[in-house]
Amino acid sequence: MSLIIYPQKKNNMKKVILSGIISVVAFLIMSCSKDDSNIPKKTFVLVHGAWQAAWVWQDVKAQLESKGQKVIVVELPAHGADTTSPLNVSIDIYSEKVIAAVNKIKGKIILVGHSMGGVVITAVAEKIPAKIEKLVYIGAFLSANGQSLTDLALTDAQSHLGPSLIPVNGGLTLDIIPDSIINIFCQDGSAQTKQLVLSKFKPEPGIPFQNKVTVTAGAFGTVDKYYIKTLQDHAVGPDLQSRMIAAAGITKVYPIESGHCPFLSMPDKVTGILLTIIK
Repeated sequence: MSLIIYPQKKNNMKKVILSGIISVVAFLIMSCSKDDSNIPKKTFVLVHGAWQAAWVWQDVKAQLESKGQKVIVVELPAHGADTTSPLNVSIDIYSEKVIAAVNKIKGKIILVGHSMGGVVITAVAEKIPAKIEKLVYIGAFLSANGQSLTDLALTDAQSHLGPSLIPVNGGLTLDIIPDSIINIFCQDGSAQTKQLVLSKFKPEPGIPFQNKVTVTAGAFGTVDKYYIKTLQDHAVGPDLQSRMIAAAGITKVYPIESGHCPFLSMPDKVTGILLTIIK
């Protein structure tokens, strides 16, 4: 027996199917809107690491802003377009630049630091803990009291950085063997990202690497801390990251399978974690 569907019934079936599709799409749109509306609106201050500059945050900044977040990116002295002499920089100078930016912001902020920027945000948190709601470290150096970045780096057997360093002018600046740059910073990046890293690369001031940081329980110790652990990191080894996390007593850890610069190789992932942290 053949089943005959008359034109009116065909039209009814089309309407039912179309109505179902519209309902699903509407539900998805409403769900996404609801999710975004549940995300608190915060101000993020992003601090880059060594051999890089403000440009590294461009994708994460755009993504956070698309979710209604306010984002301030700090370019440290002697980095990027800044022409400060390497002779005139230190961790204190870096932290003062960040503090100046933070003091222009009403209310508390989410302070994010990558790599060497971790030492900077630690120094900032010691000086103005009341302005910081959360500290977020991304594959970052996290100094204990009296430690410098170099103190920590010398304990890192997994890092590919040390053998590739080229000290210039007695260590006033630090260059890197060109063939090692991509392997150290973004072995997991796209071809376009790798080319960008190479085109933006410039030698790093060496003095701040030697500066020891002061932290106290009454200041730095009062700030809520989070760590995004980069498991395929060739600059700051995962084992060193684990030791620093343990020494600082950080329990809110987000491991990701990325190289040293996940904001370049997987910005969506970094943005997602940052939004999770503020919920």
